[in-house]
Amino acid sequence: MRVAITGSTGLIGSALASSLHQSGDTVVRLVRRPPSGPQEVRFDPAAPDGGLSPADLAGVDAVVHLAGAPIASGRWTQARKKELRDSRVGTTTAIVGAMRAAKVPVLISGSAIGWYGDTGNRVVDESAPSGSDFLATVVREWEAATAPASADGIRVVNLRSGIVLSGNGGMLPQLLLPFRLGLGAKFGAGRQYISWIEIDDHIRAVRFLLGRDDQAGPVNLTAPNPATNAELTKALAAALHRPALFAVPAPALRLALGEMSTEILSSCRAVPARLGQAGFEFRYPELGPALAAAIGGRAGR
Repeated sequence: MRVAITGSTGLIGSALASSLHQSGDTVVRLVRRPPSGPQEVRFDPAAPDGGLSPADLAGVDAVVHLAGAPIASGRWTQARKKELRDSRVGTTTAIVGAMRAAKVPVLISGSAIGWYGDTGNRVVDESAPSGSDFLATVVREWEAATAPASADGIRVVNLRSGIVLSGNGGMLPQLLLPFRLGLGAKFGAGRQYISWIEIDDHIRAVRFLLGRDDQAGPVNLTAPNPATNAELTKALAAALHRPALFAVPAPALRLALGEMSTEILSSCRAVPARLGQAGFEFRYPELGPALAAAIGGRAGR
């Protein structure tokens, strides 16, 4: 295949590009800086159709759109909220316009389980309605931005990704140092559910969806066994052979992080119903082995 990727330098994008290269596929990186080689194309989300001409996407079988500012890198000021939204909705609108002009047949577009909002103990799959908080609103608009592609006959898959476990980036490296120092702690009461997925399984799932013409619409990229924050804390302490005796009170998190603390304290118990129905098999359905693989720095294949 010839696959164009936005966000190709991020955690998921870099692992996906490496995996595709290893299989002999061609990767076209859509980058915001000046291209540094023949397999890079300048992408400007602020320009009509992303500044891309049909020739830039000629021969491309699919676009995997993974661009988006990190959710958990700073307090959610109004300016930060606008950046989070624009980096998702605006870039998706631009890439969809370019794909429609170039007649690229498949769009695998980033999304998130933030769609569901706080679900408490309730198990949710792809049929569940959207939540009403800030992130749910952003994700709803993010997915809606792909609708013109679907209307044009492009096969669109919305990747509702959970927390990706990787030793190379994301949430896990931020937790490792305090846990290794014996300062691991659960957040709040620890009863909130975390829907997670090991990075190897995430990359395999994206590639699975790339090759399945019968798959379209939202797909949860989460392992089948969500864990509570307390269970994650216990499993991480066990993986590192360290104690985890502390708890960070919810009021302290709200004071320190403001509205962003909802990302840590809210609960989402999402399960991958559509992947299961399609026959995808997880290598890491359980948290303990997934953490061991992620901490060991395994790259997605």
